[in-house]
Amino acid sequence: MGVKSKINQRKRRAATRDSPIETEKLVGAGKIDIESDGEESSSSDVTEEEDFDEMLQEMAEDQGFGSEEAGEFEDEGNSDEESIHSSDIEGASSEESESELDSNESDGEVLQRVASHATDGQDTAVDSESEAAVEGVDMEKLTIRDFGKDVESWKAYRKTLPQIDAGYASDSSTEEPANTIGNVPIEWYEDYPHIGYDVDGKRIMRPATSDELDKFLANMDDPDVFRTGRDEANQQDVKLSEKEIDIIRRIQGGAIPDAEFNQYEDTVEWFTSQTMQTPLHAAPPSKASFLPSKWEHKRVMKIVRAIRQGHITRPAADQGPKYYDVWANAAELTGARARRQRLAAPRIPLPTHAESYHPPAEYLPTEEERQKWLEADPDERKTDYLPQDFGTLRAVPGYGRFIQERFQRCLDLYLAPRMLKKTSNLDPEQLVPKLPDPRDLRPFPAAEALLYSGHTGRVRTISVDPTGLWLLSGSDDGSVRLWEIATGRCAQTWSFGQTVHKVAWCPSADVCVFAAAVGSRLVVGIPPHLCDSQKQLVSEELARAGFAPSADDDDDDDDDTLPVSWDVPPSAEQAVGICVSVSMRAAVKSVVWHRRGDYLATLTAEEGGGSVLVHQLSKHKTQRPFRKLKGAVQSVCFHPTRPWFLVATQRYVRIYNLAQQQLIKTLQPGAKWISSLDVHPQGDNVIVGSYDKKMAWFDLDLSVKPYRSIRYHRQAIRQVQFSRKFPLFATASDDGSIQIYHGMVYQDLNQNPLIVPLKVLRGHAVCSSLGVLDCLFHPTQPWLLSAGADGSIRLWT
Repeated sequence: MGVKSKINQRKRRAATRDSPIETEKLVGAGKIDIESDGEESSSSDVTEEEDFDEMLQEMAEDQGFGSEEAGEFEDEGNSDEESIHSSDIEGASSEESESELDSNESDGEVLQRVASHATDGQDTAVDSESEAAVEGVDMEKLTIRDFGKDVESWKAYRKTLPQIDAGYASDSSTEEPANTIGNVPIEWYEDYPHIGYDVDGKRIMRPATSDELDKFLANMDDPDVFRTGRDEANQQDVKLSEKEIDIIRRIQGGAIPDAEFNQYEDTVEWFTSQTMQTPLHAAPPSKASFLPSKWEHKRVMKIVRAIRQGHITRPAADQGPKYYDVWANAAELTGARARRQRLAAPRIPLPTHAESYHPPAEYLPTEEERQKWLEADPDERKTDYLPQDFGTLRAVPGYGRFIQERFQRCLDLYLAPRMLKKTSNLDPEQLVPKLPDPRDLRPFPAAEALLYSGHTGRVRTISVDPTGLWLLSGSDDGSVRLWEIATGRCAQTWSFGQTVHKVAWCPSADVCVFAAAVGSRLVVGIPPHLCDSQKQLVSEELARAGFAPSADDDDDDDDDTLPVSWDVPPSAEQAVGICVSVSMRAAVKSVVWHRRGDYLATLTAEEGGGSVLVHQLSKHKTQRPFRKLKGAVQSVCFHPTRPWFLVATQRYVRIYNLAQQQLIKTLQPGAKWISSLDVHPQGDNVIVGSYDKKMAWFDLDLSVKPYRSIRYHRQAIRQVQFSRKFPLFATASDDGSIQIYHGMVYQDLNQNPLIVPLKVLRGHAVCSSLGVLDCLFHPTQPWLLSAGADGSIRLWT
């Protein structure tokens, strides 16, 4: 018999079957015994045999059996008189079945033992101890392929698995429906290949549907067939949860759907239950309401007799004196009047020289000024008269505006409000805040100690190495110089031919590396003969490690999308210690190192998110942390203790968390143009300098507004800097001065920082409206180094 004829025969038998699906399922599981005639049992056995053959054929295809194994199932179903399913239920075992089981013993001997152990109980679950006895087998991940052809063992094993609790997963009340057609009947889409549209407007294709025979066979093995509903809108089956089934049952039983609803709660009296004293009604008035009351008449007559007999009298009226002394309380008014002070009338301003009848010649107006005064509106004139020269007093005529001025004077005296101006008797010293004496806050820089001369242009930037022995400086003359701080000796000079905007030493004490922003390049160098051989070797390995080919070069393609090129510098620069050259599209304005010494951030003159780049020196990799930035970036800075990155635009300072890749807060200094910023070594305070002469101190734990704003400079502030060891900070300005402040941050969060101005350092000359361009504290001493537009570097101690 062919496969097609067998399928047609099974369809006809399934269509003529009258017993419910649930009864057939229970009979197949061996839980219900139904007595029937021999013919009906034989036909049922044949039907179950063929149904299980078809089920085995489909499971074999789903589990990955080959065509040869599927053929073996089909041949065995055609040749044998009894199917595997019927033989296992009746407990019969033939020689052929024993040989087949023995042949499968080599493939799944352990699984067969587990299945046989699972069928011993029939109605009980597999003991956890017996499952653990079989080593190397995961009892919850077995499939029909692992049981071979022993289907009954697989069925018994499936009964032992724990039930899956749908829980909240079946509740679709909080999920957005996939089909958004709304209340449109699904029958309208019967002639179309789709059933509706999703939230994006795309068509939702009609899922593949199976015929009734496939649905029947699927329902035979589905234990949750009676708790599954059909979602016609999305054309899919939905499994109902226990709570949803309980709601359906309660609705069918005529009960309240919500099991937690209490229909016998105490009544809430939204309106009072008290009867009104004068209820409103439409009843006609009674006859008694028109007749005088006899009892009221008796009550009134009783009161009248009491009045006539004198028992009820009228209270006597209080008759006060007809005349009284006006000055009786004069003594009390005298003290109040004595305290009043007479308010003097405003005085008339004295006449000036221009009002004289014979004023000097310089007070007399010209003909042009006279004509201009006459043509002007009276309200717009600076004076209400024109100076005139009469020579002698006899020649002075009568004043034409005498009556108008007297009238205006009378109005001033009568209508103008006057009040006594209270003068305060405060001591001016009480208005000055009580600050500690600067002599008690030593040490701090107070005098110039050393002058470093050698640059021919403006010195834009300086940097001190972690040891505190060497100083780097960059100038407009295109050179970078290395100075010995203690003696002022220039140890080495690098000439690049372009403006050096920024130099920065690596903060790590294990290496001796510096970075310099030269034009549109970022150069990384190692000063020769400046440290021992071990540190020199580690520094060269850090700088040149990125040139070696690595395995992850093909995986990381960030450098291909950025206008950045890591190159080997020319031989002339390599001879003087330059190791790496990073070329960029725009001029590099700033370089900032991370505290670990492997990462550094650069700020270029390019607009948009590409102006801020983060480089990794050990791998020669470049990242762009921002795709878009609001406003032109003025300065960047790494946080000293946290994975934060501070970006200062023209008006705001934004703090980003690099680990979480999100914005933490935005500081609002209230400045028109920010120039620089720095973070306190403890990380909780930030100072921001601006070109509008103002410095703002921020407490990150307090607010996004400044805790203190200071405006002591007369020109723009170019640089602000914290000391890493002492409670000091400084501001450098274009007025040629440096302000030194004492900034103590306390561990107690309830105590505000103490800010005290200490000293004003003057020594740099102002050239082309530019004064001090950079300042920096010594890492170990209370010293300050400053660089100015006059081409000099000064050490203050």
